[in-house]
Amino acid sequence: MALSLAIVVGIVAAISLFLSPKVNNDQTFFKGYSKDGEQPGLLLLTFSQVTTWIFARSLLNAAILGFYYGIWGTLAYAAYYLSFLTGGKIIDSLRFQHGYQSVQEFLNDRFGRWGTSCYNFVIGLRLISEVFANILVIGILFGAAGSSSYTFAVVLFAGITLIYSMLGGLKASLRTDLFQMVLFLVVLALLSGMVLFQGHLSVDNLMFKAFDITEPGPILLLVAFLQVWSYPMHDPVMMDRGFLADRETTRKSFLHAGWISVICIIVFGALGVIAGAQAISGESMNTALLRLLGDNAMLLFNITLVISAMSTLDSTLSSSSKLVAVDMKLMQASRFNGRATMAVFMLLGLLCVFLGNKDLFSAVAVSGTASMYLAPVIFFCLWGKQDQVPVWSYVSTFVLAIAGAAIYFVESAGHTHLLGDSHKYTKLLFISAGVMIAGCTLFWLGILSNRNSQPLPSST
Repeated sequence: MALSLAIVVGIVAAISLFLSPKVNNDQTFFKGYSKDGEQPGLLLLTFSQVTTWIFARSLLNAAILGFYYGIWGTLAYAAYYLSFLTGGKIIDSLRFQHGYQSVQEFLNDRFGRWGTSCYNFVIGLRLISEVFANILVIGILFGAAGSSSYTFAVVLFAGITLIYSMLGGLKASLRTDLFQMVLFLVVLALLSGMVLFQGHLSVDNLMFKAFDITEPGPILLLVAFLQVWSYPMHDPVMMDRGFLADRETTRKSFLHAGWISVICIIVFGALGVIAGAQAISGESMNTALLRLLGDNAMLLFNITLVISAMSTLDSTLSSSSKLVAVDMKLMQASRFNGRATMAVFMLLGLLCVFLGNKDLFSAVAVSGTASMYLAPVIFFCLWGKQDQVPVWSYVSTFVLAIAGAAIYFVESAGHTHLLGDSHKYTKLLFISAGVMIAGCTLFWLGILSNRNSQPLPSST
């Protein structure tokens, strides 16, 4: 199976390299426009949105959560994809109502350097975690961590993706996204057909875990409903694609990407649910799936992970180059500097793979918790159009969210037990709710203090 998978990886990589144009201007590299300056169409933009968010880590997480917590675990992960609905609303307000050309421009206008510095810190960590997580999944598919096959697969996959990403920047990412998404849908349809044909899809299998609000699956679903408001704004890949097309195309692309993504995640996650329902005691998800579905189906299962990892990784690298050169303006926005930035982020991701935490969902939960400092920004400043929020409210909420993310990280890893012995997702729910409530309170108090400190109009 490993040889077959390696051949597929080689073919997908070769086609991606062929589709990646070597761009000759900076606008095409950073903004993804065609040579004639044309915007991407609805199908291209929608498929690019979907394939860059259905990354390998997401598919594996959805299946693993389904394996351990039943359909409720998979639905909890699918709920994060409602971010396309909130993200579309954020982009529409940010770009077409307020007239800003980036999230950084909006935050700088509201909170100055503190606004952009806090935001860039969070999305920088987000981008590095995406590089790390998608490379990690590839390594897991080819061998145990630390083995020669694991190391070779990680380095080779990272090198191939980096090369074609450096050739064309965002333009290459958009073109390969379309191909990779079509291929992903074909493979997922074949895999689903095999599962249906073998008779594993049944109500009993899907509902082997009953709904219980105290169980990890439903609790994680509540966490997703809290984090989905701010999650899209801290994802630069999604936000970047919100500034490429006209208002109607952008609005429709977010809407269609939402329902397509939710369906794909539920379908793939259902494989984990089926494995969990029929697993023998002590059996891993992959072992159970291999026993139930056979080699051919597992090959398709792994191919979907490879395709999604590659499609996400090139988009992450293009957003990394745009972040540093265009949004943060740390260097001249040239193709050379953009390519150098891609290489740096790839090296940082590889460093995390070989030295970092191997819990895939930790990266989602930690970044999702950190992103919650943006929830009151969205509620009060963006949608509520409040311009009287002081910088101290913004910075205090940021510190609170980062502290919450750090606490969850050490608690979930078992380093501390500050929140008792409850399940880590219960702790995540308490942390997320606390950050949300406290952050909104800080913004509300900040607005009140600004209003009370303003001098009364003089009477004549």
